[in-house]
Amino acid sequence: MKISSSNEWGKLRSVVVGSATWANWPTNDPVFALEGEKTLWKETPVPSGAVPQWLIDEANEDLEDLASVLTKLGIEVLRPKEMNFQELGGMYNYCPRDRLIIAGDRVVDPVMMYPCRDQEIYALDYVYQNASKVLHMPRHTGMVMDAANVCRMGDRWLYLESPSGNRQAYEWLCEQLPDIDIELVNFYSGVHIDSTICPLREGFVVLNASRVTQQNCPKSFGGWTKLWVNDVEAQSFYEYPYASKWIGMNMLSIDPNTVIVDKNQHALIEDLEKAKFTVIPLELRHSRTLGGGFHCVTLDLVRE
Repeated sequence: MKISSSNEWGKLRSVVVGSATWANWPTNDPVFALEGEKTLWKETPVPSGAVPQWLIDEANEDLEDLASVLTKLGIEVLRPKEMNFQELGGMYNYCPRDRLIIAGDRVVDPVMMYPCRDQEIYALDYVYQNASKVLHMPRHTGMVMDAANVCRMGDRWLYLESPSGNRQAYEWLCEQLPDIDIELVNFYSGVHIDSTICPLREGFVVLNASRVTQQNCPKSFGGWTKLWVNDVEAQSFYEYPYASKWIGMNMLSIDPNTVIVDKNQHALIEDLEKAKFTVIPLELRHSRTLGGGFHCVTLDLVRE
């Protein structure tokens, strides 16, 4: 298997599905330790230490269901190698999308916002071993970039400038990938881009209307059909909402006409079906608690 994926909607052939096994809230990461100061949620404290086993088990059940559906669709499903993050002081393998960027047949290894998450690359070593080239972002230079700050659309990308992706990292990425036109965007005070902008095929994009407006909409979407999402069904969470309610619009495109969507998002599903998409409704019961929807918990390796 050779890596080959350049956009978010080509027919999916091979994908990594994450795992919640040994999930952990870091206790020794200096950046994660500042979460309590930055968070807008003040009703309960930021979690610390091992994620409860019952929650891990339920999250893994949902990930197994997702993997089963993808396999039945003829898609090769790979899983991260097991790592005991509770002993290593790391976080989890739940969101492989956060860790690596696939750029055609190349892989970008960024410096993540939480330093402890850099170790997750060892669970995905088979990914970069099947790449033509691996671009390693220099460590200890002030650059920060989670892979999920990037939205890929062939030779045009979006880069969300946010706490998890700074301007210095954007400039480095542009230098490393001169064949890709990377548009810098800045919508909101959150982190990743995939609960704000979801391109589902060339010429059609789903936009979070609470963050994206006609005025700040990326120029890359000029002439595209735009589905504006004004609200979503807020899902429950355990003790602390690591993700906002907008994780409900985080979705995975299977091909230009088929998309996996949170089954609780009835209005969104209806709008997508009106736009002639085939919707596969599934559920990740702990998407808000663990901070990952269907796009987050997957990493596509091969798309046509």
